[in-house]
Amino acid sequence: MSSAVSQEDLDAVAAQLGREPRGVLEIAYRSPDGRPGVVKTAPKLPDGTPFPTLYYLTDPRLTAEASRQESAGVMREMTDRLGVDSDLAAAYLKAHRSYLAERNEIESLGTDFTGGGMPDRVKCLHVLIAHSLAKGPGVNPLGDESVALAAETSLRGKAIPADWPTIAELRGESA
Repeated sequence: MSSAVSQEDLDAVAAQLGREPRGVLEIAYRSPDGRPGVVKTAPKLPDGTPFPTLYYLTDPRLTAEASRQESAGVMREMTDRLGVDSDLAAAYLKAHRSYLAERNEIESLGTDFTGGGMPDRVKCLHVLIAHSLAKGPGVNPLGDESVALAAETSLRGKAIPADWPTIAELRGESA
């Protein structure tokens, strides 16, 4: 399946990661400026090692932004909201189940671990951002919010689509 990924894309991802990518099935998201941003990865690496992270963030601009948000306490705030907002918790659980089903369609790892902390907490914004960018808005509510936060920086129209919804739009708030 990885033969569907061009050598040029694999070389670009290798340059982004600073190492050879492993288990790449496809470029799951390409930024508006054409760079690979997220790869879809096999549930098991070529050496047989389980790799539950189906969507892996590769664009250094996005990985730096995910790290910035994590350092700023965004994960803690999101996790706190999961404990008090039943609609958000239900949508996040649905995202977890969708992620798990998609990965298991490729190959089951015999676990319900998906990544990013789903479905009970937020542990890694890199995974949530990758999931949202790969699937588009409306699948992973907290990944969508993290992408919207990133879009408030200079990344809109470069690493993030210009039409990505704002936080207010995602939360159904009036502008």
